[in-house]
Amino acid sequence: MSSSRLTISNDLRRNSKVLPCSREWFFPSTSDRWLSILRIGLAVQLLLYAFSIHGDWIYLLSGTGRGLVSRDFAEALLSLESPLIPRLGWLVNAGKQLGVSEPTLLDLSWYGLIVASLFVLVGLFCRPAAIAAWLIHLSAVKSGGLVTYGVDALTTTGLFYLALSPLPDRFSLDRFWRKKIAGSQLLGFWRRVLQLHLCLIYFFSRLTKALGRDWWNGMNLWRSVTRPPFDLIPVETLVRFKYFFPIAGVAVLLLEIGYPFLIWPGRIGRRWLLAILVMHAGIGLAMGMYLFASVMIILNLAAFGPGKLWRDNGTREDAGRAISPGVA
Repeated sequence: MSSSRLTISNDLRRNSKVLPCSREWFFPSTSDRWLSILRIGLAVQLLLYAFSIHGDWIYLLSGTGRGLVSRDFAEALLSLESPLIPRLGWLVNAGKQLGVSEPTLLDLSWYGLIVASLFVLVGLFCRPAAIAAWLIHLSAVKSGGLVTYGVDALTTTGLFYLALSPLPDRFSLDRFWRKKIAGSQLLGFWRRVLQLHLCLIYFFSRLTKALGRDWWNGMNLWRSVTRPPFDLIPVETLVRFKYFFPIAGVAVLLLEIGYPFLIWPGRIGRRWLLAILVMHAGIGLAMGMYLFASVMIILNLAAFGPGKLWRDNGTREDAGRAISPGVA
């Protein structure tokens, strides 16, 4: 009887030590510097996206018989997943009841995205602006689902976390009249969630690619940089570096699969983060995937930049402290 009581007592002591450590890891003290990076970076990302697609906005998102791919068809497929997913068709159908034409409504959605992005950029009515930007961007991405790719999903994900995070941050205009700010641990929690999400993205996206042999022998990398419209570098130049492709392919695999494990330790994590940033910058320059490169750089800088690339010294009581000793 006494031995069982002793065992229970030891278990309780161990749990009492583990629980505070878990709380500190999931709710680390941090400044809002990461949130400023996320807010400003995503606002710039949205503006670049909107202006880059402005000339084709109506062409890509019009209904049957008007656009490149019918929005009605894309939204019909979307309804099979869920009828509750936001889409531009809702706005178009509501506008038709008021006698507003579809091109006018699509133009209004584009201008709405621009206005919401500008409000997010300067930090004015941060949360409503972030929610509006997320909703408009998500609707456009889902309605044009057949002509979108990974950058759109990543931008939507970043906007989702921005809308949920404890805004405003120190560099927003909202701070001039809203003096009360969120606690450092609440900021730390949402940053930790973003960090873990990035780890999952890198690990599982690259793990599936590692199962095939074409990433190990460089063939996938070769096809990526020689296939239009990503063939910015002449093939004659690439052939001279043919032995580089297997090495680069393996390096990319190791960088991304190792991301969830080696991004955390101090010096190693800093070097891993720098390597990831250089990799995305290289992809953007070599393949012309500038928006994809920029959103990945923004998410990485927001998630791991403060405390690794520069001191995370905010205006709060935890100024000058790292996010979590030896972790972030």
